[in-house]
Formats: sequence, C-alpha cells, structure tokens
Amino acid sequence: MREGYEGTGPGAITPDGCAVELYARLPVGDEPDIIAGAVPAGARILELGSGVGRMTHALLERGFTVTAVDESAEMLERVRGARTICSPVERLVLGETFDVVLLASFLVHAGDAEVRRGMLRTCVRHLAKGGCVLIQREGEDWHTHVPRERVDPAGFTVRIVSSEPVGDGVDSVHAEYVFPDATWTQTFRTRPLTRRQFEEALGEEGLKVDRYLTEDRTWVRAVPVADG
Repeated sequence: MREGYEGTGPGAITPDGCAVELYARLPVGDEPDIIAGAVPAGARILELGSGVGRMTHALLERGFTVTAVDESAEMLERVRGARTICSPVERLVLGETFDVVLLASFLVHAGDAEVRRGMLRTCVRHLAKGGCVLIQREGEDWHTHVPRERVDPAGFTVRIVSSEPVGDGVDSVHAEYVFPDATWTQTFRTRPLTRRQFEEALGEEGLKVDRYLTEDRTWVRAVPVADG
C-alpha cells in the first residue's frame, strides 16, 4: 500500500486503497460525453489510471482507440477491448505519443507533490503535437462540506466521512460506499488545489489551461505552453 492509503471490503484492494469489486459496480457518469465533446472523433487516447475500465469501455463505444494504464493488475483484468499496460502513472514511459492524454479520478490532487509532478510529466511525454491533456479536478468546495453523503440512483450510498489535515497542505480523506449487500471504505491522501495553484502546477510542467469544460471547472482541457 502507498503510505497513508488503505481500503476495506470484499475483494482485492489496490495500492491506493481502491477496491476492485467496488469500482466494477460503480456506474459511469457524464464524463465520457464531456471527453468526447472536447477531442476529435476517433482520437487515440492514453487513459492514465483507468481502473476497471468504466470510462474506457464508454470511450470505446464512442469510437475512440484507448490504451488503458493502471498500477493494479487486478483492475486491468476487468478491462475489455483496449490495450492495457500495468504501471504506476508517474513512471510510465511508452516511447509513443497520443492525441489525447486523460488524467481523471482526481489524480492531479495526489498528496505527494512529486507524484503529481511525475504524472503531469507523463502526460506531456506522451502527448502528440497538437494534442491535449484532459484533467479532472476536485470541486473547489470538496473539502469544506464534510461529512456529506449522496444516494446514487443505482441504489448505493457514498459518504465522505471526514477530511482531516495531515500537514504540508495535504488532507486525509475517509470515504464509505454502502451497498445493500456489502460496504467498502477507502482512506487516501489528497492535496487541495485552488484554481491558481492548479494552474501553477500545470505551468511547472509546461502545460496551460486551454479551457475549462464544465461550469464547476472540474474538467479541464490543457495544452503545452509551447503550442501558443
């Protein structure tokens, strides 16, 4: 396990505390439509942190070619129809480039700033000329309205139980996922970033915001600074 990360519940638990069986149950939201609206049709996508392929499968259905990367072999076993690569995102070196690099699941908020920098360098390293990086951010009030819970239409409850500072601008978050037949928990570390801090973090690695794709600014299209 990564330091500060843990998970409980049935089935395999990944190094960052994610439960494979849980993520296999979670529905995909509107993310694939947001992505499809921001990139060229049929683009080659490098999906970093793909998990069990919730978004992978939806993107394949929309006609994209996807290479799915995750550090958990157990997660990747659930991916169908895409090339899969088992590797930590921050250490990935494929020697090829893609039209789109996708960094979703709030990975840009990694508690370890060096891991975040490594992830963003991976994005830049694998980006084709004229391509873009799509990043999913936390909501800007994500750590302030806690505890909170949401009942999903699919019949399960998601609770953010706590978000506690652990030093150096990092919070330890504890989440629960309650289904009628099982409960999973995850504890993980995350570094909240204001809009300015987020844009500065991109700039450190030679990226800039091209545009925010959603009103709440949780989805971002970024491009290399050198492109303009």
